[in-house]
Amino acid sequence: MSPLYGLQADFQSFLLRGDERMLDRVVGSAKVSVPRRLAIYYDAYRVRLIEALDSNYPVLHAWMGDDEFEKLGLAYLETHPSTHFSIRYFGHRLSEYLASAETYRDKPYLGQMAALEWAMSEAFDAPDSPVANLDNMASLPPEAWPEMRLALHASVRRLDLRWNVPAIWKAVQEEQAPEEPRAGAWPQPWLVWRQDLKIFFRSLSVDEAWAIDTVRASEPFASICEGLVEWIDAQNVALHAAALLKRWITDGMIANIAPGNQ
Repeated sequence: MSPLYGLQADFQSFLLRGDERMLDRVVGSAKVSVPRRLAIYYDAYRVRLIEALDSNYPVLHAWMGDDEFEKLGLAYLETHPSTHFSIRYFGHRLSEYLASAETYRDKPYLGQMAALEWAMSEAFDAPDSPVANLDNMASLPPEAWPEMRLALHASVRRLDLRWNVPAIWKAVQEEQAPEEPRAGAWPQPWLVWRQDLKIFFRSLSVDEAWAIDTVRASEPFASICEGLVEWIDAQNVALHAAALLKRWITDGMIANIAPGNQ
């Protein structure tokens, strides 16, 4: 091990675990002792990571309050230290941590709020790509529709939420008093996506959620129609599926329409 690598490893170990080997590698002064000098870096490292969490979870932070969010951030750091060179990705397992940690298991709505905000962050950071328009849809001949396949925009995210966290998110974002956390009888499908530079989210009916998942699986349009018969009359299913497609296109959610064999 090179001297530089050893120094870096000891410093990292100190920042992550408070390893005292670093005490012998730093020179103190009459004004600032070695422990105090190192504590500045130790604390600054944690403050910076909590700031990174705040940038991805601003509503969760506001909802929990500064003190509780800081406690959460420090506890999360102990379990899931930052491993990526960009702190943008620190916090990607926060919803998982909130769902499993003993301190937060009795508050499952916190984990679901984290899941919603992380989906929004991912949607915002997703790569840009052209989107289909209604002219692309209208130009397809009827014989091309059964084998037609759709590609969702990279920003589209699907999640299921049992708690009323979208309503709470909206209230906190608008600086209004949020309603009390409330669980539904069943998980509710939700959709998150970006159009231009704005994030949108909305709830989905069961049939639309199934259709979106089928699109993600690259199934042809005919398979979507066949599956939708579970909820829609067979005589109306093609029209219903076309209406869903029209809405997805209008919302900027379809990146590409690949026609089938003509």
